Amino acid sequence: MRRTTMGLAAAALMLAGSVAASAGGRAAAPDSQSDVIAGRQAAFRMSGALMGSMGAVAKSGGDVKTQAFAARALASWAKALPGMFPAGSTAANSAALPAIWSDRATFEARAADYAAAADKLAELAKAGDNAGFAAQLGAVGKTCGACHDGYRKPEERRPG
Repeated sequence: MRRTTMGLAAAALMLAGSVAASAGGRAAAPDSQSDVIAGRQAAFRMSGALMGSMGAVAKSGGDVKTQAFAARALASWAKALPGMFPAGSTAANSAALPAIWSDRATFEARAADYAAAADKLAELAKAGDNAGFAAQLGAVGKTCGACHDGYRKPEERRPG
């Protein structure tokens, strides 16, 4: 089950990265806007699944070396994240707030903090540092949440 989840997560994150690379920060064409939004929504769900899976291993005292792939995938997503928000890539079904584009410098700085925290998590997983990994997982969660606070609609206001 864990391998299946990890494989699906990796596939979604790679898809998101390829969509981000093709968007390249330019305005999304009307026919590709929904693809960009769908790609980033899928990648956010998969990053949540990765965080949950890694958290379960850390909480149980399991071998965090088994989470190295998941942590690297999360770090890759974190680096691709700003590219998943090209100008104009918003719609009613998107949880993205306009501040992503109007306060782009802060958004990108928060995304960079998330990427740095995720990189460190991947290093700790590779090293098999269970205590460090568990602590860093909390730091990753905080950097992730820092973007949610100002750049994502609250759950109760989201459509559908």
